[in-house]
Amino acid sequence: MDKYLYVAMTGASQNALAQKAHANNLANISTNGFQRDLEQARSMPVFGDSFPARAFAMTERPATDFSPGAMIETGRDLDVAVNGNGWIAVQTPDGSEAYVRSASMNVDALGVLRAGNGMPVMGNGGPIAVPPQQKIEVGSDGTISIRAMGEGPRVMAEVDRIKMVQPDLKNMNKGLDGTIHTKDGKPAQADASVTLTSGFLQASNVNAVEEMTAVLSLSKQFELHIKMMNSAKEDDQAMTRVMQMS
Repeated sequence: MDKYLYVAMTGASQNALAQKAHANNLANISTNGFQRDLEQARSMPVFGDSFPARAFAMTERPATDFSPGAMIETGRDLDVAVNGNGWIAVQTPDGSEAYVRSASMNVDALGVLRAGNGMPVMGNGGPIAVPPQQKIEVGSDGTISIRAMGEGPRVMAEVDRIKMVQPDLKNMNKGLDGTIHTKDGKPAQADASVTLTSGFLQASNVNAVEEMTAVLSLSKQFELHIKMMNSAKEDDQAMTRVMQMS
């Protein structure tokens, strides 16, 4: 009886965690560049002093869906999105590199080019710094060009080039800050084949129908686990009465 109850209890507990994963995906359906988390459940043996005599349910997030989202036109010059596969490199607060699909960039008071999440955008030699300018443009290859103060409309100067990468997806995972990191912690090499589109942002790759269906299915499973625990309780009470009669 305790095995029955243990499986139902762990199933209900882990089922609630699975719902949180899908609820987080739904909450970020309008977050540009968001990559949805995958979720799965499996049975795990319980090891003690001897051979495992019980099993428990375990929910885990084995990976992230790295497929690109749809392109959203904004018309803003500093909104950029990767075409297809690839990533834009940004600098995290601890100085390491992270990667995003798109960036609603802006130039701060110190001239540092930052992504929409506030992280500096990486260039050929580190974070990109932009001199005072009248206009700034981003090429499809990531080239940052500016028209300096007082210059004519045809005089554009190249400042830097956004670092874009395309590492092996097996070596990438999503951090707690929502950005993508390499598993080995080493910066990925720049890839000239990755291109950008200016005036666009990349939408979340979350499918609302799939996520809502998963949440509803998990809710039904949770109810089933509760019924199993109630059934185990009733069976235990019935067995107690039988033992009292004997």
